Amino acid sequence: MDLNFSGEDEAFRQEVRTFVRNSVPPDMARRTRQGVHPSKADLKLWNRILYEKGWSAPHWPNEYGGTGWTPLQIYIFEEECAAADAPFLSYFGLRLIGPLIYTFGSDAQKQRYLDDILSGETFWCQGFSEPSAGSDLAAVKTTAVRDGDHYVINGQKLWTTEAHYADKMFCLARTNPEVKPQKGGLSILMFDMSAPGVTVRPIVTLDGGHSVNEVFLENVRVPAHDLLGAEGQGWDQAKFLLSNERVTNAQVPRSKRDLALLKDIAAHEPAGKGMMLDLPDIRLRIAQLEIDLYGLEWSVLRELFNGHGERSQASASGLKIIGSEIQQRLAELAADLVGAKGLAYHDPAAEQANDQPADAPDYVPGLAARQLFLRAATIYAGTNEIQRGIIAKQVFGM
Repeated sequence: MDLNFSGEDEAFRQEVRTFVRNSVPPDMARRTRQGVHPSKADLKLWNRILYEKGWSAPHWPNEYGGTGWTPLQIYIFEEECAAADAPFLSYFGLRLIGPLIYTFGSDAQKQRYLDDILSGETFWCQGFSEPSAGSDLAAVKTTAVRDGDHYVINGQKLWTTEAHYADKMFCLARTNPEVKPQKGGLSILMFDMSAPGVTVRPIVTLDGGHSVNEVFLENVRVPAHDLLGAEGQGWDQAKFLLSNERVTNAQVPRSKRDLALLKDIAAHEPAGKGMMLDLPDIRLRIAQLEIDLYGLEWSVLRELFNGHGERSQASASGLKIIGSEIQQRLAELAADLVGAKGLAYHDPAAEQANDQPADAPDYVPGLAARQLFLRAATIYAGTNEIQRGIIAKQVFGM
C-alpha cells in the first residue's frame, strides 16, 4: 500500500488550500480557533459554502452527492480545512445519519432527507446514550411501541450533542423487548425535535459551554415510514455507525492544527531570558506529541485504505483511544505554556466589528476552556475503557 503523496495529490492539496483559505471568513476562523463549541450560524454558513462548491460530503458515494475523491484526497481536504480554522461540520447529519440512510434507508427516505443533510438545511442529533446506557448500547431502555401507522416513543436520552440546534433526531429504541438487543430488539427511528412530547434540557459542561443536553421523550408519535430500514436492524446499524465514527474521532487533522498552534505558542511565550521553546523539557514534550501524532496519522490512513475488514472495529477503537489521549495532551501542554492567561475568553455573543481582545495574544482566549472540555474526549463516542474491551474481545478473544 503506497500512502505517499504523489504530484497529483500535491496539486489537489493546493487547489483545496486555495479555495478553503479564500472561503473561510476571518471572523469565523478566529471563533473556531478560540472557541470550543461552534455556533449554529457558523456551521450552517460553512456547510452552505462547501455545498455550493460540491464538497460538503466528500466521503459519500457519488450517486448521493459525494466527490469521487480517493481516501487520501478526502484526508487532504480535511487537513486543509482544519489548518484554515474552518469549523468541523456537524457530525450527526453528514457523518452519521446520512451514511445510515443511504446504506439502510428506503428510496423515499433518501429522497426526503439526503439533500437537506448535504446542504446543512436540516441539522440532526443522535439519540443513543441514556442515563444507564452510555457506551453500552445494549442497555438502552427507551421504547418504541407500534400503534397502527405510528410508533410511540418513551424514554430519556443523555449527553445529546447539538440537540438544542437540531431539527431532527435519529433515536435508538427497543421495538421488541422479548428478544436481546443484539438479536433484533433495537431499531432506529427518525423524528422532528419540534414533535409533541420532545423536551430538551441543556447541560453546561466543565468549560462553561453548552453543547450537550438531556432529551425527554414522552409519547412521541413517529410515522412508521420513518423507521430506518427494517424493524430490529438497530444493533447492526449502530455498529456500522460507531465503527465509522471512531475512525473519524481520531481527529488527526484537528490535532495537527493544534500541534502547529502549540509550537507557535512555545515560540512566543517568554521563559526567563528566552522562550518556552528553548526549554529542554518543553521541546521534549512537543517532540513526543509530534511522534505520537504522526504515528496515529499513518494508522488512520491505513484504516481508510483498508476499508472495513474483519478487525476494523478493533482498529477503530484503538485509533479512538490514542486520538483522544493526544487531544488531551495537546490541550494540557498549551494550557501549561500560557498559565493563568489561558483563562481569558472572548464571548462571540458580545462581538462587534472592532471588538478584539487586546490584552493577550490571539492564541490565548479559549485555551483553558478547551483543556477543560477535552477532559471528556476519552469518554464521549464510547469511553476508552469500553474501547479497550472491544480490542480485548476481537483481537485476543478475551
